[in-house]
Amino acid sequence: MSTRAVLEVIALDAEDAVAAQAGGADRLELVTDMAADGLTPSAGTFAAIRAAVDIPLRVMLRLADGFAAGEVDRLVDVALRLREQGADEFVLGFLGPDGGVDLDAVERVAGVLDGCRWTFHRAIDRAADRDALRKALDGMSGLDTYLTAGSADGVDDGIPTLLAEAARQGEPGYEQRILVGGGLRLEHVPRLLAAGLDGFHIGGAARPGGWEGPVSVGAVAEWRAVLDGV
Repeated sequence: MSTRAVLEVIALDAEDAVAAQAGGADRLELVTDMAADGLTPSAGTFAAIRAAVDIPLRVMLRLADGFAAGEVDRLVDVALRLREQGADEFVLGFLGPDGGVDLDAVERVAGVLDGCRWTFHRAIDRAADRDALRKALDGMSGLDTYLTAGSADGVDDGIPTLLAEAARQGEPGYEQRILVGGGLRLEHVPRLLAAGLDGFHIGGAARPGGWEGPVSVGAVAEWRAVLDGV
């Protein structure tokens, strides 16, 4: 049975996607506007990336900066249009004013995904109570991953939380894969792998020239080699 760790790379366009796949990415997260921490790409961008690569694509469902759902009807419409284009994996996550999960918004959006697999993104790192959020979402159709740094301030501060949650894997609310991302560096990987964490998400780390530059095949390949123990 394979124990290969999952490497997910943020792609903004088809050029990024092709480079990430060539470097060894297992999956892409598709977003636009990283100045707003990643919003939903256009249907045209999704179609171009889908035509360019054959690895799984998770499409962000987020229309504005921040973690409030905003116009849920519009989110639902966007999700439906992407489904019509062939999107079958997604990323979403919404908090209410009190820092708790906006369960109504999540249920409405996830409900039109028709069982597609999806990631609850780093809104969990801004939640008032991570454990309560996980338990509120326990059993939600399609939810198979939490993207988290363990802290709103990034992996450096979040490692104790990541290790504690990894130790609870399989408990109610903790069945989903932990996808570590948010200030993740190669030096973090050995400790995280040793704790049984097997999902890693990179964005800026795949772009030596910064967000204005494209994904680097070599940078992704370096991550792939470290994760594979090469």
